[in-house]
Amino acid sequence: MADHTELRDFLTSRRARLTPPEVGLPWHTDGRRVAGLRREEIAVLAGVSVDYYTRLEQGRARNVSDQVLDAVAAALRLDVLERRHLFDLVRTTGRPSGSAPPPPAATAGPRLRARPALHALLRSLDPTPAVLHGPRLEVVAINRMGRILIDDFDAMPVAERNMARWMFLDPKAREVYPDWEEIAEQTVAILRVTAGRDTRDPALSALVGELSTRSDEFARHWANYRVFQHTYGTKRFRHPAVGEMVLSYETLHPAADSEFHLTVYSAAEGSPSEERMRILSSWSATPPDTAGSADGDGGAVDTSFPGVRDRSRTGSPDDRR
Repeated sequence: MADHTELRDFLTSRRARLTPPEVGLPWHTDGRRVAGLRREEIAVLAGVSVDYYTRLEQGRARNVSDQVLDAVAAALRLDVLERRHLFDLVRTTGRPSGSAPPPPAATAGPRLRARPALHALLRSLDPTPAVLHGPRLEVVAINRMGRILIDDFDAMPVAERNMARWMFLDPKAREVYPDWEEIAEQTVAILRVTAGRDTRDPALSALVGELSTRSDEFARHWANYRVFQHTYGTKRFRHPAVGEMVLSYETLHPAADSEFHLTVYSAAEGSPSEERMRILSSWSATPPDTAGSADGDGGAVDTSFPGVRDRSRTGSPDDRR
């Protein structure tokens, strides 16, 4: 992921989605050769010269002021997350060759290890599903109920314990998420944000390269240059033993370990989803989860109860009453 290419393609994609009337400019019928707005039109809206905007888009501008970036973001109608992504890309592009990237050194390697206290936190949250991710969506740790709800990442080879990789290369992801297309698009958009913070990350480049080669759907979403932040919301899950559930999620960032993202899932009180989650938890009752770690420190989920490995069963207890 070359720095200047990331910046150029992002800005090109953002101006391609706009039309002159949308930004208060006349639509000239002079044989427009590009989709959306021209560089000249963005330059006019941002109050900079065409040459300067061209150099910015090509990654050749240096020491770009926040005022200019704010003007360009406004001209392109960027939302808050897209604006932040633009700032990240410009700062990354503007680093001297060989300089250290902004993220902490702990994120440089392909594997991350969480502190024992974080593993203990995940265990204490059970039976609430919880997953600890790294910046590239590595599944660093997952608790018992998380393995039951999503998948048993502890049983996978270390190299495969990545949510994006699982989403596009493991057929089970489409069974777990009824809205797979939407979740898959968001997954790629999360990686876009990470790429903007360090376009020289070799581990992320390798992941994107593998998924782009092995999944046409990933490649299509990657080319859209959408950005997304997994903060809070709702998702639908499907489990072969109990059927569909609607769960809320919250993503937290440990203050001392900012490279990690802790996502916790919960069902609304008194809802059918809460009852189904309770059933899943009781059916899977096992001795205390002694690790819940996706980095090789823990045990696997008990698969003796209906539905964890037997994917042929469908429907839910509610449906059979």
